[in-house]
Amino acid sequence: MFEAVEELIGEHADLERQLADPTVHADQGNARRLSKRYAELTPVIAAYRTWRSCGEDLATARELSAEEPEFLAEVKDLESRREELTDRLRLLLVPRDPTDDKDVILEIKAGEGGDESALFAGDLLRMYLRHAERVGWRTELIQGNESDLGGYKDVQVAVKSKGTPEPGRGPWARLKYEGGVHRVQRVPATESQGRIHTSAAGVLVLPEAEDVDVEISSGDLRIDVYRSSGPGGQSVNTTDSAVRITHLPTGIVVSCQNEKSQLQNKEQAMRILRARMLAAAQEEADKEASDARRSQVRTVDRSERIRTYNYPENRISDHRVGFKSYNLDQVLDGELDPVIQACVDADSAARLAAAQ
Repeated sequence: MFEAVEELIGEHADLERQLADPTVHADQGNARRLSKRYAELTPVIAAYRTWRSCGEDLATARELSAEEPEFLAEVKDLESRREELTDRLRLLLVPRDPTDDKDVILEIKAGEGGDESALFAGDLLRMYLRHAERVGWRTELIQGNESDLGGYKDVQVAVKSKGTPEPGRGPWARLKYEGGVHRVQRVPATESQGRIHTSAAGVLVLPEAEDVDVEISSGDLRIDVYRSSGPGGQSVNTTDSAVRITHLPTGIVVSCQNEKSQLQNKEQAMRILRARMLAAAQEEADKEASDARRSQVRTVDRSERIRTYNYPENRISDHRVGFKSYNLDQVLDGELDPVIQACVDADSAARLAAAQ
């Protein structure tokens, strides 16, 4: 069992030797690639060594128990431990999402509910910003269209890791489960009768694409410029600095007006366009692959309501995996890890089942 890990041990040792060579780091791109692969293999190798050591201890305990019955209890403990380690190692060997280490662009759009939905979109943005701060990620507001009463009609923010994240701990690896329709049940600030309203906001999570990930021909772009505007449509700029980019082959349209210059807005819009095109290409590849696991938790139908935030009961419910807790106030303050982990665990179980 797990004979393939022996080859990975050799690769891991070779990577360690290469990374110890100062000349390798002269090429930063190559050094990052080697470091990423080394980080991916390290937990696998550590788990395999622990699994093998436990097997050796189990064999010894079984031999001793044949003559000394008091070792039978240790045999049972080691058998249980060995089974746990086997499941963990098998899960580590399941192929991972190749984009797990990527940074993300997070888009939040107000939906049903008018001004209340925009306020909720603002609450979701603060939740993600606080969560990013808790786990040590950097954030950058790319584009935001504020509503008259506060909150956002739509907003895009980049979430970036600091350095090379541990496997499974990067922004995309964790936040990809947030994509979908988020529903809120509460008494809006504008409600005079104290009635509970239901509104929704949509969240779209895209792995941020690098130039090498997506090839975009300038001839496929139509770029329009116009004057930026603020809440209610009032002009906030006297020059044509806002930019709208249309990718003609796909019909994808991206607008950006937050920056002061036309060039800056164009650069930000291109970031969003590359991310959307990468996501579209991945979805198309997923369809062609017809891989069963891709219909599990990580592939979210954005027409479905994935989560409900119930203020009167201080309850948060994730409808995909049956997660429910009564600490909504803490979650909105950025304590998202337990909610995300429930989705990660469900996805991991689905991947493991598909690999068997």
